[in-house]
Amino acid sequence: MHDDEDDDARLFRAAIGKVAPLRAPAAAPPVRPKPRPVPRRPVDADEGGRGRIANDPESALLRGDASAFRRERVPARAWQRLRRGEYSAQDELDLHGANALQAETLLARFLAEAIDAGLGCVRIIHGKGGGKDGGGEGVPVLKNLVDRLLRQRGDVLAFHSAPPAQGGTGALLVLLARR
Repeated sequence: MHDDEDDDARLFRAAIGKVAPLRAPAAAPPVRPKPRPVPRRPVDADEGGRGRIANDPESALLRGDASAFRRERVPARAWQRLRRGEYSAQDELDLHGANALQAETLLARFLAEAIDAGLGCVRIIHGKGGGKDGGGEGVPVLKNLVDRLLRQRGDVLAFHSAPPAQGGTGALLVLLARR
């Protein structure tokens, strides 16, 4: 069996012929890894034309701050009417007393039902913050949670803090996309 392997090797070398070793390639420039993409945070324009970076603790809404969000496809006239509170809310969700997890669940269910029912405008009452033990200090949890969740939903066209008679900065009027 050893002779057969030698014969095979000899036949192979004869078939290939004379070979020359490969020259080492010229020194290639060092390959730098591509930089990892840095995700850009979405900047949402509020009513004053200022930009607010979503999910940035530095730009969290405070107790008296107005919430505002508008998708580009919302006409300027509709946005003005929403800001002035000229839309009547067809349904309402009151989140007073809910913790963050409960509020998230209630909000998702409420919006799904409102969209299924074909509603165009709803009111969400989140409160101004500083409830039982807050004393008015710090960042309002539900207000910021609702603001963040609504911005992430494609079926929410726009929202703005309600006029004072409808809850002021403790409530939102929300325009919903039609099915």
